[in-house]
Amino acid sequence: MSKFLRNKAIGFAPSLHHEHISYKWWVLLSVMIGTFMAVLDATIVNVGLSKMTAAFGTSVDKIEWVLTSYLLIFAVVLPSSGWVADHWGYKKSYFAGMLLFTIGSALCSLSWDVNALIFFRVVQGAGAGFVMPVGMAIVTREFPPEQRGMAIGFWGIAAAASISLGPLVGGYLIDRFSWHAIFDVNIPVGVVGLIAILIIQREFKTEKTRDFDLLGFISMSVFLTSLLLALADGNASWNTGGWTSPFIMTCFFISAISFVVFIVTEVNIKHPIVDLSLMRDSNFAFANIILFVFGIAFFGSTFLLPLYLQNSLGYTAFQAGLIFLPLGIIQAFVSPISGYLTDKINPKYLIITGIVLLAWSLFAYGYFSLETEKPQIINPLLIRAIGMGLIFTPLSTTALFNVPRYKIAQASGLFNTIRQIGGSFGVALLGSLLTRRTLLHMQTYSQTVDSSSPAYQAIVNNAKNFVMQSVGGSPNEITARAKALVAQNLASQSFIQGINDDFIVAAVLTSLLLIPVFFLKISKKKSATKVEIID
Repeated sequence: MSKFLRNKAIGFAPSLHHEHISYKWWVLLSVMIGTFMAVLDATIVNVGLSKMTAAFGTSVDKIEWVLTSYLLIFAVVLPSSGWVADHWGYKKSYFAGMLLFTIGSALCSLSWDVNALIFFRVVQGAGAGFVMPVGMAIVTREFPPEQRGMAIGFWGIAAAASISLGPLVGGYLIDRFSWHAIFDVNIPVGVVGLIAILIIQREFKTEKTRDFDLLGFISMSVFLTSLLLALADGNASWNTGGWTSPFIMTCFFISAISFVVFIVTEVNIKHPIVDLSLMRDSNFAFANIILFVFGIAFFGSTFLLPLYLQNSLGYTAFQAGLIFLPLGIIQAFVSPISGYLTDKINPKYLIITGIVLLAWSLFAYGYFSLETEKPQIINPLLIRAIGMGLIFTPLSTTALFNVPRYKIAQASGLFNTIRQIGGSFGVALLGSLLTRRTLLHMQTYSQTVDSSSPAYQAIVNNAKNFVMQSVGGSPNEITARAKALVAQNLASQSFIQGINDDFIVAAVLTSLLLIPVFFLKISKKKSATKVEIID
């Protein structure tokens, strides 16, 4: 069937033949469809978390696993994608990932409770875990070293578009229909992507094969899962024992043992699932450190902002999604320019500029209130979009430039794994920190409230007048409702202050990225020669 479709396509469009000069651009287009879908579902869910919380009657610390589970399985599957692509073929692997993602989307829409949704998000994330790294490996293989920066820049357009359209489309679908629709929309896009793969791409298998590292895969999966469970649930409402509860301590213990097993296995096995020897290249190692912290700041802040807009400012899902529209548009323009400049100048200049802009935008978000105006929300987001566009393309090119082609699948898989792990940590850490800081601020505010003070009495009297004009009732009912309004306001202020604390932490972490950037060694001419010789 695939050969028939491909032959028919070549008959109408000779440029689809792999020897034609424009073939690599058609491949890039087909890969961008999958990239768009995978990144879309990491962002489209953010604006739906509030509605899902209400629909399932659950808490924020539970619903955050709808996002965390996707990012986690994404990270777990990523390293194995290189082995699967090498043995099974890049086209087949990419097609299988797209198919699994599309099926997972349909199952998510059919979820009957939050636990089922989290499980089906795992299915969906597993498909995305093949799409992203295999897609990047395909693009990197088809383009020569001198054009990779530009190609990755255009590849980044798909990610940028999904960042913009994800929250916007998701918000519209949620307000117009229901939360189910944010998963239904993936199905037609997935079908188009599957057809494009069959028609456009040619199969490719590497000549060098290796055995599957089962112990490394299992130990890595257990390590990441148990660690994230501990980090995410340390301050959960059901965990009355806090960070020293038996469950949390057990998770940390299992995580530590699994990590030791993983490292020992990967160092001693002949064909590790994660080739730690790639870290001998200082550029690849430092780029992964940067990307890990970048993942914490990006995914964590993207998780926080819709919660603030909807829970504190009363935005609808569509209004919250509309805020993100300029983000992807600007990034879509900046990414190709950044890719072009990466091939012309020292990429460190672009990375440093991007980090400074991203850190500033996060610091600006550390001063939210109940009366924050829209420009205070949008302007830092625009700066953030420019910063992100400047960071990812030169960082990806720098990290992979010295990697030989037969290791590209493993390297790109590990590179994307680090970002997804950072994203998982970002949601888990900042979500847990949000719960802890909100409770702390609530206790602080409550202790400062003196019910006998004239200021408190004046506020209650104003609230009583509001209640009397709005709903009325007996004097006792009016007084009780007025005091409840004051308590609700304190809770809202505490939540916002917790959000602010999270953004400040993310900004500080981002600022620290300037340190590893200075350890990157750029020698473009030497690197290009080395890659060509190895190939």
